[in-house]
Amino acid sequence: MSRHPLTRLCAIEDVPDGGALQVVLPERPPLAVFRLEGRCFVTDDTCTHGNASLCDGDVEGGLVICPFHAGSFDIRTGEAVDRPCVKKLQTYEAIEDGGALYTVFPEG
Repeated sequence: MSRHPLTRLCAIEDVPDGGALQVVLPERPPLAVFRLEGRCFVTDDTCTHGNASLCDGDVEGGLVICPFHAGSFDIRTGEAVDRPCVKKLQTYEAIEDGGALYTVFPEG
């Protein structure tokens, strides 16, 4: 079985601890990279309820709060926590290596 290639997202130091960084890659929807207590998490950046960038939202206690309607998602799992958000965010594996953050995108 072959492993999908790693895609470099950013330097870890570019992601503020307790905050988010938007990453835009060719032919992919924008991603949100969050750093909580030194650990990175990667999700889609666009709210599943409305067309809002979650990187523009507040990060509180492991949740990101959508700036449009104040729904929230668990950054670690992508689960929708507060309405009006009900659909889970796509999450991606966060791979830290040599001060950089990478992920592997699923096929399809």
